[in-house]
Amino acid sequence: MKSKKMLAVTIGAGIAPLLAVCLPAGSASAHGYISSPPSRQAQCASGVVSCGAIKYEPQSVEGPKGLTSCSGGNSAFRELDDDSKGWKATPVSRTTSFNWRLTARHATSTWQYYAGGRKIAEFNDGGARPGETVTHQVNFGSLSGKQKVLAVWNIADTPNAFYACVDVNVS
Repeated sequence: MKSKKMLAVTIGAGIAPLLAVCLPAGSASAHGYISSPPSRQAQCASGVVSCGAIKYEPQSVEGPKGLTSCSGGNSAFRELDDDSKGWKATPVSRTTSFNWRLTARHATSTWQYYAGGRKIAEFNDGGARPGETVTHQVNFGSLSGKQKVLAVWNIADTPNAFYACVDVNVS
């Protein structure tokens, strides 16, 4: 009886690595968003603004590269595009740190920031994989007052990007 158990354990130990290599890997289910100053996703997640599904997955605003919407073209998150929803504008200085919280660290081509109808900053990561947080110093130039910043995380090895809008008041 003891030898049968030992044989079963030996066979199981031999097959386990083969199964681990042959079975398909699951895909990542989370990605990233701006936590500070609080993006619209962060405001939803913390309950500052009442929102739908985005409250539970602020890191999931993903869409094709080149979009200009806060929702990343995702109809489930369309309330992020609604400028009249009561978003709180964070007071910031002319040069401000934007902090991304990443839950999946994708190879990155660029990070882009838009405000006032134009690109105000771009950071090229050249395919590097960022850590759990990424911080960029963004200069608003001549822009002042209330601004909606569209931040875009362009992934290097897919046609997609992650989108976040941040409402700020530049002094």
